[in-house]
Amino acid sequence: MIKQSIIVKKLALSRLRLALVFFVQLITLSIMASFSLVAQESTNDKLEQVKKEINQQKDTIKAVDLKRQQLLAQLKKNELAIAKVSKSLNATRQSLNATQQKLSELKQEKQQLTAEKKQQEVILAQQLRAAYSTGNHDYLKLLLNQEEPGKVQRTISYYQYLNKARIKEIDHYQATIEKLIDITNEQQQQSQLLSQLQRKQKDQKASLQAKNTARQQTINQLNHQLLSSKQQLAKLQQEEENLTQALARMARLSKQAIDLNGLDKLKRQLSWPVKGRISRSFGSRKQGYLKWKGVLLSAPVGREVKTIHHGTILFSDWLKGYGLVTVVDHGKGYMSLYGHNQALLKSVGDRVETGEPIALVGQSGGQSQSALYFEIRHNGQAVNPKLWCK
Repeated sequence: MIKQSIIVKKLALSRLRLALVFFVQLITLSIMASFSLVAQESTNDKLEQVKKEINQQKDTIKAVDLKRQQLLAQLKKNELAIAKVSKSLNATRQSLNATQQKLSELKQEKQQLTAEKKQQEVILAQQLRAAYSTGNHDYLKLLLNQEEPGKVQRTISYYQYLNKARIKEIDHYQATIEKLIDITNEQQQQSQLLSQLQRKQKDQKASLQAKNTARQQTINQLNHQLLSSKQQLAKLQQEEENLTQALARMARLSKQAIDLNGLDKLKRQLSWPVKGRISRSFGSRKQGYLKWKGVLLSAPVGREVKTIHHGTILFSDWLKGYGLVTVVDHGKGYMSLYGHNQALLKSVGDRVETGEPIALVGQSGGQSQSALYFEIRHNGQAVNPKLWCK
């Protein structure tokens, strides 16, 4: 009986233990489920937050890209305006030089005529004194004096010679006076033109300064839109690709003249397009894996850029990353490219001769320093300009 009671108690205790274990497990599972739900909710919240931040970043990048595009468009507008004023200023400068040269020539001619006038006055004075010293003679009185006819004839011939000489000198004197009057009038006209050109040049310089200021403001805004190294590399890569595509289109559209024989036989014989120091060499590192396809020649703003060889203008316009660009077709697949100019002096289709000015050095394309970017290409491939220019 006692044993049976003990067994019953043990069974009851065992069942209690099982119930407690089950209860504990149930509570544990409940707690774990709660924690899991909380963790899931936390993860979902974090995921949503990350997605939100990604979308915000995308919107920011999109806004920055849009702003940069707008600023680049404004930069193009600024630099085209600068090019227009610079081209006009260059023409005014040439007119001023021509006018000053003309005034110098007129001054020399006037001095020469003034000297001739003084010499003629001396000769006329001598002739008048000679005529006065011989006195006035009446030809009829000479005939009636019954002097020898031969003597009379010689005297008359002498006086006629003197009169003709005086008349000739007087005519010369009058012509000299008329020339001096004409030259004096032309001098006045040229002086007035010079004053007008100087005023025009002053206005153009003021306009150029204002447009340069506007350009610099645009560049400052662009610089605030900082790019990472990866973005900068992608930007340069895109600009280079745009240039390559543009040159390929030009090559397809090019109708080479018969007398354009290329540059094959001109290695080490051509002059550089502008005098300046090479600050970036062909093949040197540009950004990342990108390398320079041409050379960068440092030179002051406004210096004339001259074509290396005769040819035809294929391109004359603003190009993103390179500013104001001129491309010359030399025939047989050869082209030369001139970038970052301040102004372009030639239009598409113009024929240019070796050494002819085609542009003015500048810093277009957003450059901080004035320089000329110069390339030579053969069948679309960039070649080292040092192999052709000396």
